[in-house]
Amino acid sequence: MPTRHTKSSRNPKGRITQLRDRWRARAEGRVASARRAADATSRVVAPTPRELCSIRSPAVPISTGVMSRTIQVATYNVHRWTGLNGRSKPDPARACFVISELDADVIALQEVLRPLKGDDPLAALADALGMHLTFAPTRVHRLGDLGNAILSRWPIQSVSVLDLSFSRIEKRVAVAARFHGDGAPLAVVATHLALVDRTRHLQVRELLEHPHLHSGPAVLVGDMNAWRQCKATRALEGALRAHGNLEWPPSFPAARPVLALDRVYARGVKILDVSAHASPAARRASDHLPVLARIEIPEAS
Repeated sequence: MPTRHTKSSRNPKGRITQLRDRWRARAEGRVASARRAADATSRVVAPTPRELCSIRSPAVPISTGVMSRTIQVATYNVHRWTGLNGRSKPDPARACFVISELDADVIALQEVLRPLKGDDPLAALADALGMHLTFAPTRVHRLGDLGNAILSRWPIQSVSVLDLSFSRIEKRVAVAARFHGDGAPLAVVATHLALVDRTRHLQVRELLEHPHLHSGPAVLVGDMNAWRQCKATRALEGALRAHGNLEWPPSFPAARPVLALDRVYARGVKILDVSAHASPAARRASDHLPVLARIEIPEAS
């Protein structure tokens, strides 16, 4: 008797749905593992990073003029420079090449590893691109400080760091930077949220109280770790003007993206378009694809 094909097996959308469900199940498995690890290590105190935050200008700044009202903002989880599977030796050159492909004006990076010894790939990247840099560590990895960074074509006027560590196992922070240009001043808040729903909701509530999101045009960017609708995403979409959840481009896993984990939310800023950067290099450099948004900043009042 011939095999009877189901509708989903003949329908590409059905196969995509099955794949998305499979990845959601794996993501929920990661959450369960994180909870078990939290219980097992509840009495372990994480090492303290070497610094709360750093800010630096490039060795040779590239003159870009005044920030225009329409700019490109990107967010990219570089996966500790370890490529697609996270098991290979850190190789910053792969992700740095992808970052150069983006040609973005402001770039938020997550899971940035700054080694304890040897050359600093983040500083080398900023110098190569002629971009200004701020970095906020979240925890000490066995190879160095691990955290969030913001790269900018224009000087960073001010920086603040918000501790979002509501869990013993998942240390998280947000770093906020402010820039000035032709339009109103722009604030960029970059973060990497928790895997656990309850923790992620607490982090979003804290983020929504951040002064940078209430004092003029602002964007909130980063790896939101939201693979489905939850309290955190509903709170973000209710408080910030953004694309609907179904319109976010999938960015994870990089080889065959089905989950929209990496996002750009906005308040007082018009998002003109959002897309995932899916070049051949980007599909190999990390387990996330970069997400790029073109935004329009309002005129200064």
